[in-house]
Amino acid sequence: MIELHQFTPAFGLMNASPFCMKVEVFLKLAGLEYRCVNGAMPMGKPKGKLPVLHDDAQVIADSQAIVEHLQRRYADRLPPALRAPMTGAHHALRRMLEESTYFCALWLRWIDDTGWVSTAPAFFGQLPWPAYPLVPALVRRKMRRDLIGQGTGRHSRDEICQRALADLSALEAMLGEQPFFAGVEPGAIDATTYAFIANLLWAPIDNPVRAEGLKRPALVAYAERMQARVGR
Repeated sequence: MIELHQFTPAFGLMNASPFCMKVEVFLKLAGLEYRCVNGAMPMGKPKGKLPVLHDDAQVIADSQAIVEHLQRRYADRLPPALRAPMTGAHHALRRMLEESTYFCALWLRWIDDTGWVSTAPAFFGQLPWPAYPLVPALVRRKMRRDLIGQGTGRHSRDEICQRALADLSALEAMLGEQPFFAGVEPGAIDATTYAFIANLLWAPIDNPVRAEGLKRPALVAYAERMQARVGR
């Protein structure tokens, strides 16, 4: 059986990692039988990150590599929209979400004080004293260093929010009047877009990006259509 090794779900979402959620959404859309191994840790995993997929003897790391593996191995069982290769526009959209939007959302969760109030208990609330609050503080410090190194952490809060809002506008423009980003039926790109939009709009973290996103009916309706297909 397919096993999806991922972080423990949080915020009432399928997964608080959009990369883990992306893979599970694809599996649900595909109708493939699988089980989740929640609470996995990235240390010692291939590439040192999650999600990781175990498919018989094969172990695949990286969310996009996992999706492409599933498309190849189970092509004869997938609906046409999930088998179809990504268009150039879909590739660019995925890269925007994974290389721009993601880091803005990460900063708003882990570094912004308003976000941290919700993030710390969601991820570390089960730890006993004195591990809590020591461990969260150490992880937050590392996250701050990583985001400065990546570049997003060098910007102000307003600048980061403006970047994320520009990404939301791009999503809205790409969706247009279609029910899904792939067209009349959800495709592989929708596994990515839904995972990110759900995490931005439905994680209970107050920030200008979430507030503005919830005012955009096209994105909210899209997320609700995807929720009706695969859950939240």
